[in-house]
Amino acid sequence: MRSMSDTLARLAALRGTLRAQPTQNNPDLVALDAFGSNPGALGGYTYLPSKRGKNMALVVVLHGCTQTAAGYDIGSGWSRLAEDYGFALLFPEQRRANNPNLCFNWFNPEDISRDHGEVFSIRQMIAKVVAEHGIDSRRVFVTGLSAGGAMTAAMLATYPEVFAGGAMIAGLPYASAATIPEAFDRMRGHGGPTAKELERRLRNASGHKGRWPTLAIWQGTADSTVVPSNANAIVEQWRNVHGVDASPARVEDIGRHQRKVWTDAHGVDVIELYTIAGMRHGTPLDVGTGYGTSGPFMLDVGISSTVEIARSWGLVPSFEKRRDAKASATQPENATDPFSTGSDRGGIQKIIEDALRSAGLMR
Repeated sequence: MRSMSDTLARLAALRGTLRAQPTQNNPDLVALDAFGSNPGALGGYTYLPSKRGKNMALVVVLHGCTQTAAGYDIGSGWSRLAEDYGFALLFPEQRRANNPNLCFNWFNPEDISRDHGEVFSIRQMIAKVVAEHGIDSRRVFVTGLSAGGAMTAAMLATYPEVFAGGAMIAGLPYASAATIPEAFDRMRGHGGPTAKELERRLRNASGHKGRWPTLAIWQGTADSTVVPSNANAIVEQWRNVHGVDASPARVEDIGRHQRKVWTDAHGVDVIELYTIAGMRHGTPLDVGTGYGTSGPFMLDVGISSTVEIARSWGLVPSFEKRRDAKASATQPENATDPFSTGSDRGGIQKIIEDALRSAGLMR
């Protein structure tokens, strides 16, 4: 059993990290108003490129804890890429009244259930942007970091018919936690539902019978906030809905980093797992590309997740080849089971929740 002091120490460290984040503004983002009943009480912003063609693609971008829509855009470089290549952006934004540290509430069942809470607010935003700006409804995508990555999983699970693809950066499986203490455990790779149960929750989130969105997962090997076993758990949650084998169809080395790809029966790349060597918690950037700015949780590691994700969705021309990519001659070692069980739930939960409230991490 992990000690109470361990949990409280992590809370104190997180609180110190959260206070260190600067506030940033981006005048190019336009506030989105009157988009529906907004049961999740979220804000939203859009970015439309200066040269707008018909049937633009739309990328929904979800920030991480302590971040804002504008701050995450400046760090990730999404609006600059959208301007260069002519697609639209939607930035949902958390409000402090919902979560004091601006985390999307990916662990709250009310906020990750179809047609309820925060996921429904985001769905309403998408509907308005698609209707008003000539968006191709077949080319709607979603991506996010950390809590935004976990909320990306929730959007893909609850509205799979809306999205062509999604990309999670340091995210977690859909419905892997239902309380804040459980959320901290899952972030550390402790406990959680079995792979079979995670798959069941994914399927039951919408009752979807059609084609599922493609999925990209980005994970730093040195991330101690959302540990790497979560990336493996996401793959396991999604493998069977895409009908792919446990082993990837191919493995590529990208410099020091690695990309695993699972392809479906039609030869389509449906799941990608990017493992970023030595990266801690944050969004991987290559600021030399001109897209993104390094800062807290925005990490210049020599590969741009923004550009690579956009390329995988066909938003960046395919002739811009990935640098230093080569196929691995060997299959990867089998991943360790990410679903080990924990035993410190139950009686101490109230104490932990009281500590979370005092730390400003829980209402």
